Amino acid sequence: MKTTIVDSPASLEHRLPDGHPEHAGRYTAVREALEAVPVSDWLTAQQAPVEALARFHTVQHVDRVLSACAEAGEDDWVALDADTLVRGPSARAALSAVGGALMAVDGAVEDGEGAYFVLARPPGHHAEPDQAMGFCLFNQVAIAARHALDVHGLASVAIVDIDVHHGNGTQCLAERDERVHFISLHQAPLYPGTGSAGETGLNGNVVNIPLPEGTGSEAWRMAFEAEVIPALRRAQPALVLVSAGFDAHADDPLAGFRLTDEDYAWAAQQLAGIAREFAFSRLVSVLEGGYDCPALARSACAFVQALAEA
Repeated sequence: MKTTIVDSPASLEHRLPDGHPEHAGRYTAVREALEAVPVSDWLTAQQAPVEALARFHTVQHVDRVLSACAEAGEDDWVALDADTLVRGPSARAALSAVGGALMAVDGAVEDGEGAYFVLARPPGHHAEPDQAMGFCLFNQVAIAARHALDVHGLASVAIVDIDVHHGNGTQCLAERDERVHFISLHQAPLYPGTGSAGETGLNGNVVNIPLPEGTGSEAWRMAFEAEVIPALRRAQPALVLVSAGFDAHADDPLAGFRLTDEDYAWAAQQLAGIAREFAFSRLVSVLEGGYDCPALARSACAFVQALAEA
């Protein structure tokens, strides 16, 4: 499969206090690993226009985040919640992360095929329409989904969230827009405490698959085959979007799943197959979590390599 990386070097500008798990070294580790993957192209993300964020976020939320960045300046931080901090350059990083996701959607739709992987931070899937949380400022994948629907006129999109934490922010979009199908495999109980199997959205367009701590490769793949793939087949999406978090890895310090690098390659193959069957091979993945840098780098590399070979 033709595979393109959309790289956001501005990710390095979002620097957090020492010891914070969502640090700039995550971006560097993944970038260095992906340099070894023979992809079709590397693009550089541009900042999204502020008005593009309003397809998902409230104007008040966007203003709150950007104002906090301006208030912090170059050398200080402002806390948006206990875990989510910004400094002045965080605005450029966050807007570039969104811009990279929009570029990926544009490329996938306009080219008519191909996989795109957006290498950017901070992550986004916890950001709700009016709230930053869980390290996330703006919700890249939700904004990208609305961009595909409202700008490109696609009939439907599916978002598959493989991060170990439930994508509560992204689910908010599906709960308001029946054109969006949201499917999440995640550990429960775990932050943010949402994502029960009973949360089904509009006419079943939300599928949550909560799994217990200690879930390993076999059980995770079984759940993927039994619930994720059928949900995608029912959705028949014109574009597949992936919240590509790699913190379900056995080495990750913030959760308790036991996945391996190979599980992410396997998942990429499954998703590429669905994209080929229903969406003209249009697949856009956006980096989310993953907090052990060696495991994150290997997992992202395995995922993108599998896309390139699909």
